[in-house]
Amino acid sequence: MKNRLMLLTISAAILLTAILLDRSTAAQVSPRRIEVTANKFSFMPGEITLKRNQPVVLVLTSTDVAHGLKFSELNLNVKFAKGKSAEISFTPDKTGIFIGHCSVFCGAGHGTMTLSLHVVE
Repeated sequence: MKNRLMLLTISAAILLTAILLDRSTAAQVSPRRIEVTANKFSFMPGEITLKRNQPVVLVLTSTDVAHGLKFSELNLNVKFAKGKSAEISFTPDKTGIFIGHCSVFCGAGHGTMTLSLHVVE
């Protein structure tokens, strides 16, 4: 009888552990994918709102010349060629407005080419 009770207790513990692990895995947030197009001298969209601690992937594509995107405060920097895409994966861990700048000289309006990230709670 003791062996049966022990076996039943162990089986219940294993089942409970499996259920809790499954819920934990399901609770993990999959990254939000946002497509951004770069062309002289803008990013579209030009402003993006993100949630703090929510993983995100920016998929950047250039339609005309090589571009880049650098967010100094977030330690993010990527370059991408004409017709090519690049991805930046990150999880914003602080709130605020962060301004990213094109990091590859792309012509006379290069200095005004920015992308704003608004990170909220």
